[in-house]
Amino acid sequence: MRSITVTMSVTLDGVVQGLGRPDEDTRGGFAHGGWGTRYQDDVLAREMGKGMSRPGDMLFGRRTWQDFTTAWGPRADGNPFTTHLNSATKYVTSTTLADADADAWENSILLRGEAVETVAELKARPGPDLSVIGSASLVRDLHAAGLIDHYTLLVHPLTLGTGARLFGDGPLTEFALTSCVPTTKGVVIARYDRRI
Repeated sequence: MRSITVTMSVTLDGVVQGLGRPDEDTRGGFAHGGWGTRYQDDVLAREMGKGMSRPGDMLFGRRTWQDFTTAWGPRADGNPFTTHLNSATKYVTSTTLADADADAWENSILLRGEAVETVAELKARPGPDLSVIGSASLVRDLHAAGLIDHYTLLVHPLTLGTGARLFGDGPLTEFALTSCVPTTKGVVIARYDRRI
């Protein structure tokens, strides 16, 4: 069985919405987009590079996959993150995308249907482990179904007071901290395993 690891940037008050740029996700009138960019440093880049160096496939919700398709693929810019994303097999969960839409980004495979069911089937098949970056709605659903094994949370030293939160009203869940790395800008990179 494959494992699923989520990497997610989050504020101290649990917000995950609109990390990268002002127009990334303005649903609900969210006006704080781009909150994470000022916290990047060499420590964060190094720790995220460790994740890219591990083989595996990627898993996306439709919104994040479409956003990443525009921001990262398909292009060749010498950025190792771009190279990693373009070469990885990318599974995208959706009830609305057409099969032909998955051709917009190389190595993308559409998982049509309800996310929890299609991801559970994918996880049960032999193959490389799966990683999720972003895709908060998908993560909430998979978390509630007990399908996520590991979390890497990049906890940023700020509160926003508004915006979509990572776990929402999800189930009671316990985690074991496996490592913790602080950056020079106050981000804590905490890795957790879900306890069974």
